[in-house]
Amino acid sequence: MLRAALPADASTLALHRFPAEADANERPTYTAWVETALKQGKYLGFVTGLERGEVISGAGLTVLDWGPTRGDPQPFRGRIVNVWTHLDHRRQGHARAAVLACLAAAQRRGSSRFSLGTTPEARALYESLGFRAGGAELGLTLE
Repeated sequence: MLRAALPADASTLALHRFPAEADANERPTYTAWVETALKQGKYLGFVTGLERGEVISGAGLTVLDWGPTRGDPQPFRGRIVNVWTHLDHRRQGHARAAVLACLAAAQRRGSSRFSLGTTPEARALYESLGFRAGGAELGLTLE
Protein backbone atom coordinates (compact mmCIF):
# COMPACT_ATOMS: atom_id res chain seq x y z
CA MET A 1 0.00 0.00 0.00
CA LEU A 2 1.46 3.35 -1.09
CA ARG A 3 0.28 6.56 0.52
CA ALA A 4 1.34 10.18 0.90
CA ALA A 5 3.44 10.91 3.95
CA LEU A 6 1.66 12.87 6.67
CA PRO A 7 3.06 15.23 9.31
CA ALA A 8 2.45 12.39 11.79
CA ASP A 9 5.06 10.36 9.82
CA ALA A 10 7.80 12.91 10.53
CA SER A 11 9.64 10.80 13.10
CA THR A 12 9.62 7.81 10.73
CA LEU A 13 11.00 9.97 7.91
CA ALA A 14 13.72 11.24 10.25
CA LEU A 15 14.64 7.65 11.03
CA HIS A 16 14.91 6.97 7.27
CA ARG A 17 17.14 10.04 6.92
CA PHE A 18 19.32 9.12 9.90
CA PRO A 19 19.10 5.33 10.34
CA ALA A 20 22.43 4.87 12.12
CA GLU A 21 22.36 5.06 15.90
CA ALA A 22 25.43 7.29 15.70
CA ASP A 23 23.16 9.91 14.07
CA ALA A 24 20.23 9.54 16.48
CA ASN A 25 20.84 13.01 17.91
CA GLU A 26 20.05 14.47 14.44
CA ARG A 27 16.54 12.99 14.32
CA PRO A 28 14.62 15.45 16.55
CA THR A 29 15.73 18.47 14.51
CA TYR A 30 14.91 16.73 11.24
CA THR A 31 11.57 15.52 12.61
CA ALA A 32 10.55 19.10 13.41
CA TRP A 33 11.73 20.36 10.03
CA VAL A 34 10.05 17.67 7.94
CA GLU A 35 6.77 17.97 9.85
CA THR A 36 6.65 21.69 9.03
CA ALA A 37 7.85 21.16 5.45
CA LEU A 38 5.10 18.58 4.84
CA LYS A 39 2.47 21.01 6.11
CA GLN A 40 3.85 23.79 3.89
CA GLY A 41 4.17 21.61 0.78
CA LYS A 42 7.96 22.03 0.70
CA TYR A 43 8.44 18.30 1.21
CA LEU A 44 6.50 15.69 -0.72
CA GLY A 45 6.82 12.21 0.67
CA PHE A 46 5.39 8.77 0.10
CA VAL A 47 5.60 5.61 2.17
CA THR A 48 4.67 2.01 1.55
CA GLY A 49 3.37 -0.14 4.32
CA LEU A 50 1.96 -3.44 5.35
CA GLU A 51 -1.71 -4.02 6.05
CA ARG A 52 -1.09 -3.62 9.78
CA GLY A 53 0.24 -0.09 9.18
CA GLU A 54 3.98 -0.69 9.52
CA VAL A 55 6.03 1.53 7.19
CA ILE A 56 8.45 -0.59 5.18
CA SER A 57 9.69 1.91 2.61
CA GLY A 58 9.63 5.56 1.75
CA ALA A 59 10.97 8.37 -0.38
CA GLY A 60 10.75 12.13 -0.22
CA LEU A 61 11.24 15.11 -2.45
CA THR A 62 12.38 18.46 -1.16
CA VAL A 63 10.88 21.28 -3.23
CA LEU A 64 13.62 23.85 -3.79
CA ASP A 65 12.73 27.44 -4.69
CA TRP A 66 15.41 27.71 -7.37
CA GLY A 67 14.25 30.61 -9.51
CA PRO A 68 13.85 30.63 -13.28
CA THR A 69 16.99 30.08 -15.32
CA ARG A 70 17.96 30.73 -18.89
CA GLY A 71 15.76 28.47 -21.01
CA ASP A 72 13.70 27.16 -18.09
CA PRO A 73 11.00 29.37 -16.60
CA GLN A 74 10.07 26.82 -13.90
CA PRO A 75 11.17 28.30 -10.55
CA PHE A 76 11.27 25.03 -8.61
CA ARG A 77 13.58 22.03 -8.55
CA GLY A 78 13.09 18.78 -6.71
CA ARG A 79 15.69 16.81 -4.79
CA ILE A 80 14.91 13.18 -4.03
CA VAL A 81 15.81 12.35 -0.42
CA ASN A 82 15.20 9.75 2.28
CA VAL A 83 14.81 6.74 0.00
CA TRP A 84 14.78 3.79 2.36
CA THR A 85 13.44 0.24 2.41
CA HIS A 86 13.44 -2.20 5.32
CA LEU A 87 15.98 -4.99 4.72
CA ASP A 88 13.28 -7.69 4.61
CA HIS A 89 11.43 -5.92 1.78
CA ARG A 90 14.20 -4.78 -0.57
CA ARG A 91 14.18 -5.55 -4.31
CA GLN A 92 10.36 -5.76 -4.37
CA GLY A 93 9.64 -2.41 -6.03
CA HIS A 94 8.72 -0.42 -2.92
CA ALA A 95 11.41 2.27 -3.28
CA ARG A 96 10.72 2.53 -7.02
CA ALA A 97 7.02 3.11 -6.37
CA ALA A 98 7.72 5.76 -3.73
CA VAL A 99 10.25 7.62 -5.91
CA LEU A 100 7.88 7.53 -8.90
CA ALA A 101 5.09 8.89 -6.70
CA CYS A 102 7.35 11.77 -5.61
CA LEU A 103 8.24 12.58 -9.21
CA ALA A 104 4.61 12.45 -10.33
CA ALA A 105 3.46 14.71 -7.48
CA ALA A 106 6.16 17.25 -8.31
CA GLN A 107 5.31 17.11 -12.01
CA ARG A 108 1.66 17.83 -11.21
CA ARG A 109 2.93 20.99 -9.52
CA GLY A 110 4.94 21.93 -12.62
CA SER A 111 8.42 20.75 -11.63
CA SER A 112 10.45 18.97 -14.27
CA ARG A 113 14.05 19.01 -12.98
CA PHE A 114 15.21 16.68 -10.26
CA SER A 115 18.45 15.65 -8.58
CA LEU A 116 19.60 13.20 -5.95
CA GLY A 117 22.62 11.74 -4.25
CA THR A 118 23.06 7.97 -4.32
CA THR A 119 25.03 4.99 -3.15
CA PRO A 120 26.60 2.42 -5.45
CA GLU A 121 23.92 -0.09 -4.37
CA ALA A 122 21.05 2.19 -5.41
CA ARG A 123 22.55 3.68 -8.57
CA ALA A 124 20.94 1.10 -10.89
CA LEU A 125 17.48 1.92 -9.53
CA TYR A 126 17.86 5.62 -10.27
CA GLU A 127 19.42 5.04 -13.67
CA SER A 128 16.48 2.78 -14.56
CA LEU A 129 14.21 5.73 -13.76
CA GLY A 130 16.16 7.98 -16.14
CA PHE A 131 18.55 9.75 -13.76
CA ARG A 132 21.97 10.39 -15.27
CA ALA A 133 25.23 11.68 -13.86
CA GLY A 134 25.42 15.39 -14.53
CA GLY A 135 28.75 16.55 -13.27
CA ALA A 136 30.11 16.86 -9.80
CA GLU A 137 28.35 18.80 -7.10
CA LEU A 138 30.50 21.21 -5.15
CA GLY A 139 29.75 22.84 -1.85
CA LEU A 140 30.98 25.76 0.20
CA THR A 141 30.42 26.56 3.85
CA LEU A 142 31.16 30.07 5.03
CA GLU A 143 31.62 30.70 8.72
